[in-house]
Amino acid sequence: MIPGETVASGAPETCGQFKCGSTGPRVTRSTAGWYVGYYCARCGPYSRESGYYKTAEEARDALNAGNYAR
Repeated sequence: MIPGETVASGAPETCGQFKCGSTGPRVTRSTAGWYVGYYCARCGPYSRESGYYKTAEEARDALNAGNYAR
């Protein structure tokens, strides 16, 4: 991972385009699967903090346990 690529490694906690606020990490879906990342209600997802999970439940469990860093 490149430093600053994720919030955990130094990226800002707000999206880059409009500096919108964030509600913190959440479970998000992509075509590759479910992941934990930061999401802006205005701009969409902007940081993937975890690897991919097969189910939303697996991603939620990782988020709730705080065990999702990639």
